[in-house]
Formats: sequence, C-alpha cells, structure tokens
Amino acid sequence: MNAITQMTPTGIGSEWSPQWLLTAEQKALQADLIALCETTLRPNAIESYKKYIYPRKNFEALAAMGLMSLTIPKELGGRGESHLCAAMVVETIARYGCPSTAMCYTMHLGACAAALLRHHDNERLKDILRRVDKDVLIGTLSYSDPETGSHFWYPMSSRAERTENGWKVFKKASWTTSGGFADWYIIQTTSPDFGGDYSNLSCFLVTKDQIHADPANWDGLGMRGNQSGPIAVDGVEIAPDALVGPIGDGAKSNDEVVDPFFLVCSSACWNGICLAAMDITKNHTTRKVHNDVGMRVADYPTIQDYVGECLIDTNASRSYVYLAAKALDEQTNNCDWSAHATIDHLPRTALLNWLWQVKFFASKNVTFVVDKMLHACGGTGYKPALGIERLLRDGKAGWVMGPTNEVLRQFVGKAALLGFEVLDYWNQSVNQRVLNNELKKMSKEEKAAFASKLLAEAQA
Repeated sequence: MNAITQMTPTGIGSEWSPQWLLTAEQKALQADLIALCETTLRPNAIESYKKYIYPRKNFEALAAMGLMSLTIPKELGGRGESHLCAAMVVETIARYGCPSTAMCYTMHLGACAAALLRHHDNERLKDILRRVDKDVLIGTLSYSDPETGSHFWYPMSSRAERTENGWKVFKKASWTTSGGFADWYIIQTTSPDFGGDYSNLSCFLVTKDQIHADPANWDGLGMRGNQSGPIAVDGVEIAPDALVGPIGDGAKSNDEVVDPFFLVCSSACWNGICLAAMDITKNHTTRKVHNDVGMRVADYPTIQDYVGECLIDTNASRSYVYLAAKALDEQTNNCDWSAHATIDHLPRTALLNWLWQVKFFASKNVTFVVDKMLHACGGTGYKPALGIERLLRDGKAGWVMGPTNEVLRQFVGKAALLGFEVLDYWNQSVNQRVLNNELKKMSKEEKAAFASKLLAEAQA
C-alpha cells in the first residue's frame, strides 16, 4: 500500500498541540474530521495529486459533516463557529487529509465571509448560504488581476456598469482557486461610478454558468488539486441583488473579511503541511534501522535536532495563528455576523497588520520545515511514495500567494517606520521627496519642457 495512505495520527502526539484552546465540541469535531481524513480525504488527495483532479469528492464529504457551513450562523443552518475553529479545521485537513482541499476550503470560507458581511437584507446571498451543505455549493474568491500581479486589491482589468436590469460585469482574474469548479464566486471590480479612483471597488456574486474558465488545465508545481487558473466574466448582466454590499464597499470588505479569513486560514494550511511532514518523518525515522550501528534513524542527535527545531518553529507559527484567530473572535463576539448589519462595523480591520505577520511567518516556516524533514528522511524522502515530496511542492505555494511575502514584509516595515498612511495601496499619494530630488537633476531646458507638459495636461 502507498505509504501516504498508511500515515495515521501516530505521528507527533497531541501533547504538542494547544488543545486547551478548543471547546469540547470543537475537540469532538476535530476527532471526527481526523477520522474522515483517514478514510476519505487522504486517499482522494493522492488521486488529485497524481491526476490533477479537483477534490469535489472531499467537499462532498465535508458537506456531509456540515463543514461547508462552518462559520455560517445557526439561524441560516450553519454551525456558527469561530475564527479559531476555522483555523483548526483548515490545519487538520491539511495535516491529515489533503492540502489542496484545505486551500480550496480556505477560499470557500473567505467567500462565505464576504457574503455574510452583507447578507442581512439580501435574499440571494441567504439562499446560497443556507444550501452550502445540502447542495455542496462550493464558493471561492476571485480578486486577482493579470495587470497587477499579487496586488490583488488593484483590479485594472475589471469594471462594472449599471443597467436597467442590474449590473453588467467585466472581470479578468489571473488566478482563481477552484476556478471553473466552484459553484459561486465573490468577485471584485472597480465600481460603476469608478471615475479613475481604484480605491472605489465593489463586490459581486456570480455563478459557475456566468464565468469563462479552462477547468482541468491547471499545471502547478504543487497544490495540484486546486485548479487555480484564470477566469473571465465577459459583460455578463446580473441581477440587482448580485451586488454584495453597497457600491464602493470593496475596500472595506477586503480589510474586514477577505484578508482576515484568507491570511488566518491559509496560514493554518501551511502549519498543517509542516505537521504532516513531521508526522511522516516520525513514522519513518522511528522504524528505519541502520543495522551496522544498531540505531534507528530517530536515534541520531542530528535528526532529533531537525525535528526539535521544526516543531518549535511550527508551534510558534501555530501560536501566532491561534493568537490572531482568538483576537478576531474577541473583536467579533465569536464571529457574530448580526453586528455587521451596521455597515461601518469593521472590528477585524484593526488587526490586519497582525495578520500580515501571521501569513509571512507561516509561509516562510513551511518551506524550511519540509526541506528539513526531507533531509531527515534521506533518500526515502526523495521518493514520492513516502509523501514528503508532495508536501514540499504544496508548501512552496505559501510564499508566492498574494499578498506575497515580499509585499507583506515591506508593508510591515514601511508602516512600522513611517506610519500606515504611507502604504498608498492605490498609488494615489505623491512622494514629494523623490519628486523634488528628481527635479534637482534636471537642466533648465528639461525643467521648461517638463513644466510645459504639466501645464498642457492641467489645461486639458
């Protein structure tokens, strides 16, 4: 039998997990989910990885457990769970089941959050949210843009127009997890009253039949079940209530729910991959014997050092995720969506700078940890059968997923040194220092020509 399918929770023990953070109900949910991972999600992960198959079977299994509605309030038929529980579920799926499913599920939770933020007076959104388990309605987010890369908040290739019957939407996305496979999409475009201001963004709900995609053409280094290809919405006319929130609400939605859920849950996914790699390493190194010296691989101090350092770093990353999730829970009364009926109730936004750090740390750590676990497993780890190779490929996605780590560390450093106001997401502020310095370099003739150009533009 393939070694991946043999891996059970006999790896790193639960005494190395912060179980005290979970309620009794959440612990029971975790145990049931681990069992589901063993019987269903992990075997399907192997199929997804080898054949680039979208993990819909895994979503059907999650829906049967009521996990598609994890954070949806009970009055809409959901579990009404917290940010911390969401992080635990994603980590568990990535660790014991399928990282691709964990990432697709992260985007589903993000789409649910974007819908829940503005569902209060919108029957179309409520209808979808009520049916995510029963009809296995997979949601996703489509925010990227081919012209702006990981600056996903800057949709230069997208727009929307008001029509007599609702809205006409144009969207191009370079990356959309579950693209062509998800049933419903929360997309972001510039607003109908755009006027050249790229901070004026709006969100819309579109369905699978309203997008163009090339499903099953995904060929990534890892995360092979994700199907994270481009999609397009080519002037589709949608109903008035397919607008998610008011016109111009996109930036608020980004900071209040889309970023918080993505940053916390994707980080939990990277932590789950780290733990999965350490589970495999423990199972392999405690069984593999070097008969010439009478030692198991796990008996070598070097291997113990590898695992010790990686477990310490990963638990630091997990602590960071759970600290942030707990803070979000405290800010929102455990994910109470009813409070958002007040349009400017945006409690998560104040924590965004912490969530940037969480994602940076987790996606940096996963690359280090899986590399070290490959070293610990030696030549056997280099073979796909053990499972390290799959995790190594999957973990590489973390760093380059927008916002990339290059973007995040600059955000953090720049804001810490100069204040948040200098971040200038939409390129609207003039850097007077740079401008004045460049002007000093000009000759009189160059200044005159430049002044004439500016005057002509001002008078146009």
